[in-house]
Amino acid sequence: MELVQRHEEALPSDIITHTELTKITLLRTILQTSDPSSKVQEEDDLTIRRFLRARELNVEKASAMFLKYLKWRHSFVPNGSISISDVPNDIAQDKVFAQGHDKIGRPIIIIFGRKHFQNKNGLDEFKRFVVYVLDKVCASMPPGQEKFVCIAELKGWGYSNSDVRGYISALTILQDYYPERLGKLLILNAPYIFMKVWQIVYPFIDNKTKKKIVFVEKNKVKSTLLEDIDQSQLPEIYGGQLPLVPIQDC
Repeated sequence: MELVQRHEEALPSDIITHTELTKITLLRTILQTSDPSSKVQEEDDLTIRRFLRARELNVEKASAMFLKYLKWRHSFVPNGSISISDVPNDIAQDKVFAQGHDKIGRPIIIIFGRKHFQNKNGLDEFKRFVVYVLDKVCASMPPGQEKFVCIAELKGWGYSNSDVRGYISALTILQDYYPERLGKLLILNAPYIFMKVWQIVYPFIDNKTKKKIVFVEKNKVKSTLLEDIDQSQLPEIYGGQLPLVPIQDC
């Protein structure tokens, strides 16, 4: 088991170890027994493994997490996907973009915090938008890749953009229903007032996700981004060569 943990990140993401394969088979059996209607046979091994890894390869905990996911997906995304017409207000805010990939092939999305405003009609549309974005970026994964990189640009963020309930809802969806999908979250140009909101949100972030979050120093934005992203894949706004593409157009 120690060997698996030590070399896990060094292995190509589509390589499944013997230990993982054994537990994937066991998890499938448990899921099929617990809920014969779950159609777990339609899920690939990498999907099952993400839930196992999210629970430290604990089969019982992973099965509970996966069953919760299936129930949520069936009720929240009954048609199998979220369409643009389901999220018109969030799309209109023009706040999420896709562009390029990092040095190990993970697709990149950029979120502009100053463009997000709380929906007066409640959280439902924003939750659908979060699922829309995550489904989009997951569908863009190249073969053998499972994770994405997110850049959160907070320049110009103010209290009018503060949406604690929305942020916590987005984190819950990411952590509970898209486990092991986030590779890294780079937070850029965070103003002081944002940190007060961050203190409220932080307790809702699980330990695995916390390890993937990096607050980038304001005078080291480009150099930090270049550690993970080639110049050719860096957004134009950070001195790179790629234009930003709205998430709905990717």
